[in-house]
Amino acid sequence: MNDGARFWAMAGAANAFLAVAAGAFGAHGLRSRVSERMLEVFETGARYQMFHALGLLAVAWVASQREGVANAAGGAMLAGVVLFSGSLYAMALTGVTKLGMVTPLGGVGFLVGWVLFGRAVMALR
Repeated sequence: MNDGARFWAMAGAANAFLAVAAGAFGAHGLRSRVSERMLEVFETGARYQMFHALGLLAVAWVASQREGVANAAGGAMLAGVVLFSGSLYAMALTGVTKLGMVTPLGGVGFLVGWVLFGRAVMALR
């Protein structure tokens, strides 16, 4: 496995771990501390983090075949996780709803990541 593939596999595994931990924290640690709406916001962050953890594992496989665009796809997905899920986690935990202005930037990162992933797959021989 090349270094790029190894990095994306580890990033995928770490994000899957964090998504499960965040989901458990939301279900058991936040239920009595935040509003039902903020709990939903937190859970959305965890759900999208898990989706993109799996995406990063797919990026790792493509990067093991051909790095180039696969690395860019992984970077966009990882930025999306930080901006999208991170802003939702912060908003739910702090109640500062203005943090939601960052969330769409993460969504754009996700979309760009998936487009680049598709391009990387198309480049495989």
